Amino acid sequence: MSRAYLAGLFQAEKRNMERIAEVVPATDDQALQHFLSYSPWSHREVMDHVALDVSERFAGSPNTCLILDESAFPKKGRASAGVARQWCGRLGKVENCQVGVFAALASEGEVALTDARLYLPEAWVNDPARCNRAKIPEEERQYRSKARLALEMVRHARRIGVSFVWVGADSFYGADGAFLRALEADGEVFVVDVKASQRIYLEDPRPRVPPRRSRRGRAPKRPKAQGPDSVRVDAWVREQPEESWTRLTYRDSTKGPLTVEVLHRRVWLWDKREPRAHCWHLVVRRSVRAPQEIKYTLTNAPADTRLERLVYMQGQRYWVERSLQEAKSEVGMDQYQVRLWQGWHHHMAMVMMALLFMLEVRQTHRSELPLLSANDIRQVLAVLLPRANVTFEDICVQLVKRHQKRAAAIAWFHRKSNQYSEL
Repeated sequence: MSRAYLAGLFQAEKRNMERIAEVVPATDDQALQHFLSYSPWSHREVMDHVALDVSERFAGSPNTCLILDESAFPKKGRASAGVARQWCGRLGKVENCQVGVFAALASEGEVALTDARLYLPEAWVNDPARCNRAKIPEEERQYRSKARLALEMVRHARRIGVSFVWVGADSFYGADGAFLRALEADGEVFVVDVKASQRIYLEDPRPRVPPRRSRRGRAPKRPKAQGPDSVRVDAWVREQPEESWTRLTYRDSTKGPLTVEVLHRRVWLWDKREPRAHCWHLVVRRSVRAPQEIKYTLTNAPADTRLERLVYMQGQRYWVERSLQEAKSEVGMDQYQVRLWQGWHHHMAMVMMALLFMLEVRQTHRSELPLLSANDIRQVLAVLLPRANVTFEDICVQLVKRHQKRAAAIAWFHRKSNQYSEL
């Protein structure tokens, strides 16, 4: 059944159970639903296998990074695991949706998803009956922020032997200072965007607990900065003269070299509780074509790291967005029809297998087909894989079955509506 589902992700126009069953021979939507929602295979083992395979393909590259991002999936109702009214980046507003946190390995223009965790809002954690209906495991019924899930994925990747040089993430994760400090404490190099409101120190604040000046009251316990106060990063940027910006090209694209203007400075970050401040790189990047588009990035890369290298590392976060886009457009990441916790993770594991296959095909044929895309591969597979609905008669039979199911659904809703009207 796993092969049938994987084939359906490549072949079907819509990757839900009914449409997959229509194109993949010798299967049906009920069997596929059971495979995703109830079959006891381990999504964790599959995801780990994918992650290690991708890591092996990128082995030895100094440019391999683990990039973290989230993606939302609009859903109706209240039954799907983790669904709630929350920010949906895809729609650009608060909407009823599920949110997953994802990790991807990227290296020199190649990328593949390697891990996924479904975010569980506090409303779910505090509702055991709802968790029971969605069959959420007991060990998962605790609130963990998206940044916490991301940190768990980084640590898990290291634990199973995935190789990468740095960790990348967007400003949502950069806004969580504890996340950055935890990465540094783990010995990770991070390159993470931050918001324009991020506060930085231009000099070491040299925090220390002030001496007691009076016998009255309590003795001071919290450290205080000894130097100038912190400033907003966007305020500091506005004060910089135009000649301070350096123009650099950091990677090629299908539309030509990507050139940006950058500012760089060593700055200090302090949360007003720690005994010492952290000295990190600040890299500010703006588009040459649209100077008003500015990105702010913090990294704890070694102090002597060249600016060109920092800018290159900063620009690699693009690849996780590319991977999520391919997952949705080419293998139906967002088209699942499952409600249970296990079903969601099973679907994501199968999507990762499909993306790994596409990566392997691209790498295998890179020399003779350097422009081979995920869409190219899917279109070829849609023709080469065995297909159920290949004749006019096959399609007519499927249309009849579709209409019968639609009529049954309409009749069910009418009966339900009449029941409410009689109350």
